[in-house]
Amino acid sequence: PVFAGMNGSAIENFSCVIYNIFLMNCTWQAGRDAPADTQYFLYWQNSRDEEKMECELYIKDENCRNTGCIFQNVTIGTEKAYFLVNGSSKDSLIQFYDEYIDLYKIEILTAPLNVTTHCTRDSAGCIITWHPPLTSHVTKAKCFQYEISIQNK
Repeated sequence: PVFAGMNGSAIENFSCVIYNIFLMNCTWQAGRDAPADTQYFLYWQNSRDEEKMECELYIKDENCRNTGCIFQNVTIGTEKAYFLVNGSSKDSLIQFYDEYIDLYKIEILTAPLNVTTHCTRDSAGCIITWHPPLTSHVTKAKCFQYEISIQNK
């Protein structure tokens, strides 16, 4: 059956973020009713055409239980990525957790690059320029919107 395993043994509070263009960090908490020896394993698939990949670098809690993962060289595709976290325990079967995520929605963009300000003393004021942030999936600079906060001291 799809939900085989002890109720409350699946992970909780699963979330992922992509940062610095190609790094992805996923975290979760152990199921509230999972046996103490439960160990979790994360797999993800970026598209239907790619192989499922297991986490290569797990983040562990104080009990050496896997509670997160860091992926490198992540590329943001057009399809939703599939995530699966299953678990094992010698005491009972562990329920799995799965979710589809649009990777572009979880990317934390870097700040704009090469911000420069040139101010004159006359009525011309200041000219502020910058380049768009680096991203793995946005190719058109016009896709970004910016807000400038000017504070006089």
